[in-house]
Amino acid sequence: MFNLIRKDIVLVKPTLMIMLPILVLSLFQGPSIYIGFLFSIAIIMSAFASDEKTSINTLLNSLPYTRKEIVSSKYIGAFIFLSLVVFTIFIGNLVIHKEITIWKEILFIVCLVMVTISLFFPFSYKFKSQYLLIGTLVLFVLYLTVVSFILQNINDKIREFVGMLLALQSSQLYLLVGFIVTALYVCSWLLSIRIYSKKIF
Repeated sequence: MFNLIRKDIVLVKPTLMIMLPILVLSLFQGPSIYIGFLFSIAIIMSAFASDEKTSINTLLNSLPYTRKEIVSSKYIGAFIFLSLVVFTIFIGNLVIHKEITIWKEILFIVCLVMVTISLFFPFSYKFKSQYLLIGTLVLFVLYLTVVSFILQNINDKIREFVGMLLALQSSQLYLLVGFIVTALYVCSWLLSIRIYSKKIF
């Protein structure tokens, strides 16, 4: 399975060489939470999409790997890419702003990405990530419509809510959230294995 993860890293390397410098430059402009989330999802889904061609799936399934290993490599790889983005943000903030990224912000990015991937991966295994892209674009257009005509202050409300979460001091709450997110990620992992095991190539 290590070779499968290594394959994803090699395939997404050109994307990383472009995205990570842009990520560092983006840290000059805005908060690292939203930037970290967007860049993590973009890199992870780029790695996922590289294996969606039928010919590649046929090749993968002809190699001495089980379908469980193929799916597991994606979930482990996603966490590796997420860690790489978080590490880049940590170093970037240290160099650019001369400050250490608050651990709560790192936790928020990790949880947000893990929840999103927990939803995206099973959907993409069941259908295809291109349909996910279409659905995401439709939701984005709806979001812009709502912001423009109905709830014009929704962005401020979201920022206030995130700020409130980051201001909480209860360690038990953070442990509970971490446990729930981890459980969701594992359930998504198992569901994706089940979906992929039943696919015919």
